[in-house]
Amino acid sequence: MPSSSSTSAAPQPLLNYGGQAVLEGVMMRGARSRTVAVRAPDGQIRVQVRPLGRFYRGGWVRVPFVRGALLLADALGLGFESLAYSAQIQAPEEKIGGGTLWLSFGLSLAIGVGLFMLLPAGIGQWIERGLGLNSTWSNVAEGLVRLGLLIGYLAAIGRMPEIRRVFAYHGAEHKTISAFEAGAPLDPPSVAKFPRYHPRCGTSFLVTLVAITVLLFALLGPMSLGMRLATRVLALPVLVGLGYEFLRWTGRHQHLRLAR
Repeated sequence: MPSSSSTSAAPQPLLNYGGQAVLEGVMMRGARSRTVAVRAPDGQIRVQVRPLGRFYRGGWVRVPFVRGALLLADALGLGFESLAYSAQIQAPEEKIGGGTLWLSFGLSLAIGVGLFMLLPAGIGQWIERGLGLNSTWSNVAEGLVRLGLLIGYLAAIGRMPEIRRVFAYHGAEHKTISAFEAGAPLDPPSVAKFPRYHPRCGTSFLVTLVAITVLLFALLGPMSLGMRLATRVLALPVLVGLGYEFLRWTGRHQHLRLAR
């Protein structure tokens, strides 16, 4: 990956590294293990290292348009476990784990699908029927509603002091991975020179999904509300697969102006 001062450099090999901000820390995932580093209330940095399963070395993760949904599902699980670990460090008196942890994960996932997929679809259907728009324009309106909800959600939670701290670690994680991929020294003065954004960022992935939903759903034509809602859920693996391959391509080709 190029640094902020050399955007025209030749492409570098895309390493299998990613990460996520957690409460007062970060999670980094490599090819064979993932590590969570969290600053505890006493100022000490607690580190948890766990190996990744054989899933990441299996044949499915090499199949284009299939690997996206599989990797995302596993990444959500890893991210939620890492977030729970950081919460346990910050509040050791609160017992988090087991069935309660995964119930919270399931509820969060269901709310996310309802808020960002089904609600915009229902509003798009209402706009199509109420304003007499054709299905293409109602899908554009649905996409704009979905994008507005996403940006509004990020802006709203960004006002919370705790989440602002998480966002700061999010930017630090981007800087660190960019520095690592560029072969730069991994010390604060060196890492600070790199940009806060990263082409493979999960937020970029969500915005990419919003754009793909407009293009894909516009091809389906007019349909009833029930069918519209059903297609938004059933098409999720396809959307994720397309979005993952697009993000992977742009991440590999940051030397191209089109990709940037």
